[in-house]
Amino acid sequence: MMYIATRISGVAMLALAALPIAALPASALAATTVKVSDLNLLSPQGQAAFEQRADQAARNYCGAVYSLNQRAACRVAVRAELAEKVAVVRAAQLERASTFAAR
Repeated sequence: MMYIATRISGVAMLALAALPIAALPASALAATTVKVSDLNLLSPQGQAAFEQRADQAARNYCGAVYSLNQRAACRVAVRAELAEKVAVVRAAQLERASTFAAR
């Protein structure tokens, strides 16, 4: 009996968590891109330029969210996803730089 109650409450929580996203217009879920191919992410200037672009992308992506709390959470989520993705690009740049230096 306890297992069923736990399962039902888990499903209910997931459904409630999806409600704010379901309420957003389709345009709010459009893809956002941040160009990094022209940046040297190993330099402070490149990292600062990325941060500015990431902030702008988060503002653009979350602009249709009217609740301040939800907008702030949206921006945090966008920034976290961008940070994960840019870490891969930065690692590739570091690998390329260290390979070049070793030659």
